[in-house]
Amino acid sequence: MVTRLPGEAIASMAPSSVNGAPGGDPAELTNPELLQQLGDDRRWLLQQLDSGQWPELRLDLAALERELGQLLEQAGERLAP
Repeated sequence: MVTRLPGEAIASMAPSSVNGAPGGDPAELTNPELLQQLGDDRRWLLQQLDSGQWPELRLDLAALERELGQLLEQAGERLAP
């Protein structure tokens, strides 16, 4: 197992807000911007799982990805005008 420092990107990973890609401070984002960023991070997680990252955590992370998708959908519905 390879140990990485927090925020240190793995070379095979595409940039996302979870691995140090440039982006706004979440505290300064509007609700729609935050939902967009979280959706992007969810898609990034799904891409990583599909490419075989973290095989020992695949089931747990896939469940987390599904729950995050449901949460984002509900939040989007509640915040819609």
